[in-house]
Amino acid sequence: MTTTRPRVPAAASRPPLLTRPLLLRFVSMVGASASFFLLLSVVPRYATESGAGLATGALMLSTVLGELAAPRLVARYGYRVALIAGLTLLGAPALVLTVSDGMAWIVTVCLVRGLGFALTLVAGGALTASRIPAERRGEGLALVGVVSGVPSLIALPLGVWLAAHAGYGPVAVAAGVAALAAIVAVPGLPDREPTSGKPVGVLAGLRAGGLMRPGAVFATTALAAGIVVTFLPLAVPAAYGTVVAVALFVQPAASTAARYGDRHGPARLLVPGLVLSAGGLSITAVTGSPVAVLVGVAVFGTGFGIAQNVTLTLMYARVPATGYGTVTALWNIAYDGGMGVGAAGFGVLAGVTGYPSALAVTAVLMLVALIPAYRDARADRGSGTSPTGVVAG
Repeated sequence: MTTTRPRVPAAASRPPLLTRPLLLRFVSMVGASASFFLLLSVVPRYATESGAGLATGALMLSTVLGELAAPRLVARYGYRVALIAGLTLLGAPALVLTVSDGMAWIVTVCLVRGLGFALTLVAGGALTASRIPAERRGEGLALVGVVSGVPSLIALPLGVWLAAHAGYGPVAVAAGVAALAAIVAVPGLPDREPTSGKPVGVLAGLRAGGLMRPGAVFATTALAAGIVVTFLPLAVPAAYGTVVAVALFVQPAASTAARYGDRHGPARLLVPGLVLSAGGLSITAVTGSPVAVLVGVAVFGTGFGIAQNVTLTLMYARVPATGYGTVTALWNIAYDGGMGVGAAGFGVLAGVTGYPSALAVTAVLMLVALIPAYRDARADRGSGTSPTGVVAG
């Protein structure tokens, strides 16, 4: 007597992650990320110490304003047009950054690049989320985080190193080319995704506690990230210049390695991510010690990476597909707004207290975000879902 092994139904197998559209999306993602991070710590140095916070603040302010308008633009013109426009606005101004070293010119370039980066984030983020199966969202977003994180891992310290050894001009040109070259992959991407249901607008998202609580926690960690990338090259003594380049590699490396998936229970990781971020920044405050700086940015990067994936996973899970653009915009507003506020505000504080004390004070203030983190953990255990798909409360 022979027996036949029962066949596993096709539905039981997990849908693939690496589809052709997602792989093409990775090209534009890498180009935008490399362009952005090559200049992120370089422009503040080019602007001199007095203008460092202003340059980063202008970049992030423009990005936030662009993210508020981007969902409507994407809905009207589609993913491809928005991505091409974003990559162009991000790359072309970088090519002419070094035409002048005046603050008005630098701020103008930062403002235009911020608008371009906003379009790439919102259009690309919504497209990316639509290509990831819902049952593999945490795993997929972790993979996306690694793909987008590797360029920052390389480009952030590489930009500082190249500026010191080759000058600002070559770095600016490399950043421009990285974004513009990625345009070639955009025509192969889907232009629009068929969706059903009522769209979730930005204003509705701002009123939804299920989106704003994780957004507030993430904005707090992003605030510290803006401080690290902008002021670490200025806060660490000049004699430890190599330490800065290594630290700017370690921080994104730790963040990339700490991108967790759904299996870890995203809501439970909000508090650990925040605490690690604050703890890492407090260690980094010992700027006169190379060991403390490297350990601090490693701990901070781990917490920041956890916060990135956890908050985005939670927010996508709490909206229907029609809300992906809004979630992308809100999450990136938290990211870029936090970085911008951190860079601009920290410059003022450090002018009064000095860099080490300002870092320590900021680390303590970050713990205020434990309030929305704990509230979200409690709400997640017993929340319902509103008819629009946005978690209420």
